[in-house]
Amino acid sequence: MKIRTGFGYDVHQLKEGLPFWLGGIQVPHTHGALGHSDADVLIHVICDALLGAANLRDIGFHFPDTDPQYKGIDSKRLLAEVVRLLTERGYSISNIDSTICLEAPKVNPHIPEMQRVLAEVMGIEENDVSIKATTTEKLGFVGRREGVAAYASVLIMQP
Repeated sequence: MKIRTGFGYDVHQLKEGLPFWLGGIQVPHTHGALGHSDADVLIHVICDALLGAANLRDIGFHFPDTDPQYKGIDSKRLLAEVVRLLTERGYSISNIDSTICLEAPKVNPHIPEMQRVLAEVMGIEENDVSIKATTTEKLGFVGRREGVAAYASVLIMQP
């Protein structure tokens, strides 16, 4: 059995009045992430980690922000396509471990729903999707509430 790991990192600027998509759900907040797609930073890092683990480049390669077909797209569709690419190459997802860095809003109350949604999209168990949240103790762009950052590591397997 071949076992591979992958890592993803992404940031998005926060802007007042935009919807805030995080982990496949809309989180109530005054600010949302700015991006070409729906700017779901958590899904983006999971996509990058999965693509990297399979040596399939990155999310920008597969879904460039210069392509109008991805303008405003639901990032769950991008994740589903990444999973399809992995499955096509004989990989299965073992687990996801992720961290969201954000001062506000509080993410913890939304984690179970995010796990449910992401597990469904990826066709894995909710227990295989770890989502953690932290702040930066008011330091840096996250601490100043200018943006959101996320990290993910993944384990994929091929028989």
